[in-house]
Amino acid sequence: MRIHVSFIDRVGITQEVLALLGARHLNLDAVEMVPPNVYIDAPTLSPAVLEELHDALLDVHGVQSVEVVDILPGQRRHLQLDALLAAMSDPVLAVDSAGKVLLANPALIALCGRESAGRSVSELFNDPGLLQVLLDNNFHLPMREMQLNGQSLLLDATPITNAGALLTLYSPTRMGQRLSALRHDAADGLDTLLGESPAIRTLKARALRVAALDAPLLVHGETGTGKELVARACHALSSRQSAPFLALNCAALPESLAESELFGYAPGAFTGAQRGGKPGLMELANKGTVFLDEIGEMSPYLQAKLLRFLSDGSFRRVGGDREVKVDVRIISATHRDLERMVAEGSFREDLFYRLNVLNLQVPPLRDRGQDIVMLAQVFMEQACTQIQRPACRLSTATHAALLGNPWPGNVRQLQNVIFRAAAICERQLIDIGDLDIAGTSVASGQPGAVASLERAVADFERDLLQRLYASYPSTRQLAVRLQTSHSAIAQRLRKYGIGRDK
Repeated sequence: MRIHVSFIDRVGITQEVLALLGARHLNLDAVEMVPPNVYIDAPTLSPAVLEELHDALLDVHGVQSVEVVDILPGQRRHLQLDALLAAMSDPVLAVDSAGKVLLANPALIALCGRESAGRSVSELFNDPGLLQVLLDNNFHLPMREMQLNGQSLLLDATPITNAGALLTLYSPTRMGQRLSALRHDAADGLDTLLGESPAIRTLKARALRVAALDAPLLVHGETGTGKELVARACHALSSRQSAPFLALNCAALPESLAESELFGYAPGAFTGAQRGGKPGLMELANKGTVFLDEIGEMSPYLQAKLLRFLSDGSFRRVGGDREVKVDVRIISATHRDLERMVAEGSFREDLFYRLNVLNLQVPPLRDRGQDIVMLAQVFMEQACTQIQRPACRLSTATHAALLGNPWPGNVRQLQNVIFRAAAICERQLIDIGDLDIAGTSVASGQPGAVASLERAVADFERDLLQRLYASYPSTRQLAVRLQTSHSAIAQRLRKYGIGRDK
């Protein structure tokens, strides 16, 4: 039986309470002091003895109440901790400040095949240097790859102040799911493709068919049309929807970095490489989808390595000699004419046919008719929410200008134009004069000359900052106004020479 005795705290009262139990020759399994309370677990305490003991305890000066409880607080916390650890599907272990395992959850014990408490982390992972690395870095380490019973796992260390650390092990696929969740849009499937024009309806109908086919898919479309949204929608509609969707922009990284991001690297592959190696997107997305944007910019060397992967699903990490085999669907995208690149010899013909098993063409914004006005209204609502200003709307007079613009930057350019209008205009009704459509005569609605999308975006950015700087004359004020970091604002102000003393 377990009892809870509450009292007015005074010197010696606990000893008097325990002496009463000792006088009755009661064995005590546990005593927990939480002043002004004491909790006692006495297995041999019977109801008859408790009745007599109850009155004796209340006669002790300062004792206020005596009641039976089902469990002691410490025992309850222990059970809750056990339940919490058992519910965690990832292997978890706690280590003390010397790197000895204090406790492990059932997932880790099942992986090891035996209890791990009392063992050193170096012994557990068969890595003599691991303990010293943990100690040298105060148990704070970037995620690194480990081997446990022949299984590759990612080790994440979380320091606990003056008490060691909590170590969590993730399979590469689990980590891929987490990365995918972080990057995933709120909506799924075709709901992300806004519009009801014939062109977008045709795209949705075809996407619905090809999404279910587990084969490589090539998405064509001009810059800014939303090719990644289409790829995400196809993944969400496929049998792989519960597995990761991870993306790599082939134009954004040099060849060596793109290779390690895509295929990972082995321990010691190059100077500065993470100790233990690192899995790439192919491993992290196992059973899921890898999206290769701007595939036309991929180097010839990576084209050859990707071709081999598409042939049998296997590859080698950078600097590695072990074959890795995964099950990944490749969706690629480009705004370039790959068939012409094949004819010119700048893109491998065999890779093109491997990637182009299925294909989708994303229409440019200028071919989507009334979708333009609908998208502009949606972007206006989103912009007002983002910059926390009262809701505003587009006047009907803006519709002709929006429809008449060629939109070389497509949906992305439209979104920028609408955001700028919402950020600058103080009125609730946005009119033609508030829209800065690069290269278009708003009065006539006829397209003018656009040097390049990059130039148009730069002009937009510079003009926006110049207008707002007068009202928000510091990087921090301007960063708060535009919902971004002050370092990003400072960089752009320097780039355009805004705010400098002349």
